[in-house]
Amino acid sequence: MTRYLLDTNVFIQAKNLHYGFDFCPAFWDWLIARNGAGEVASIEKVADELQAGGDDLSDWASARGKDFFLPPDDAVASALVQVSAWATGQTYEPAAIATFLQVADYWLVAHALAHGCIIVTHEVPSDSTRKIKIPNASIGLSITCITPYEMLRRERARFVLGRSAGVP
Repeated sequence: MTRYLLDTNVFIQAKNLHYGFDFCPAFWDWLIARNGAGEVASIEKVADELQAGGDDLSDWASARGKDFFLPPDDAVASALVQVSAWATGQTYEPAAIATFLQVADYWLVAHALAHGCIIVTHEVPSDSTRKIKIPNASIGLSITCITPYEMLRRERARFVLGRSAGVP
């Protein structure tokens, strides 16, 4: 079974742009349903970032709990060491490494590494040494990393409008 782990930016951009709660609730329902099937999740550190927003997304994340936003386990703790070793072994600036090791991205990469998950993010690889991007870490650690649109297509998600009264 494929387990997709969603980055913070997937939720934020969905809410702010393409899948607002007010006009595309099907996207959010799909996430909940796919989570119930064991296919889509995120991590506790992402929930922490979302809940800091104090908005509808914060409320949505709070309502999902640990079934959706997974806490770290022993395997993740072991993987953190590998991810840290990878990050410090690259040519990133010390500030970039320090920042990466303090944010949810670090934990997301470690969770994916520990459990063989696919990371879903809007981030793209970068040659910059000033910030460690999830796709760069994924490439360096042989983790599959895709966009939300790739995930939705792979899973054949469909958000179809129902017929409204008076509309042919």
